[in-house]
Amino acid sequence: MSEAYTVRPAEDPADREACFAVRKEVFVGEQGVDETIEYDAYDAVAVHVLAVRADGAPLGTGRLLTGEAAVAKTGADPSVGSLGRLAVSREARGLGIGAALVRAIEDAARAQGLAAVDLHAQTHALGFYERLGYAAYGPEFLDADMPHRAMRRAL
Repeated sequence: MSEAYTVRPAEDPADREACFAVRKEVFVGEQGVDETIEYDAYDAVAVHVLAVRADGAPLGTGRLLTGEAAVAKTGADPSVGSLGRLAVSREARGLGIGAALVRAIEDAARAQGLAAVDLHAQTHALGFYERLGYAAYGPEFLDADMPHRAMRRAL
């Protein structure tokens, strides 16, 4: 696949549903995450971003939590956002979409005046986030029965 794509805020219900469809494909379908824990109350307050192909087909998504939601999710202070639920469909991997989604989420965090972004990375994805400027901290832990590490990038 070599088609162009765009990354945009997912502001309307159809875009949100496209985000959820990508998450279901990747996390529930491919990784076996229980669907009952994939979607949570944070989805209602998150800033969602969506990557779409020129024909509108969804390719990837991610979300940013801020304020009380970010504090509850990461335990960090309110000046730190929480990047999460980053997913790129199998057909679109290797095209730079994941990095573009991360940068869009960071731009949204900067626009809200945040000083840094935290995330919980699956351990197999540590190198991806390190290439984008994130540094791991703290011990490995399980989330959805998969090993993760906390990471942070100052903005």
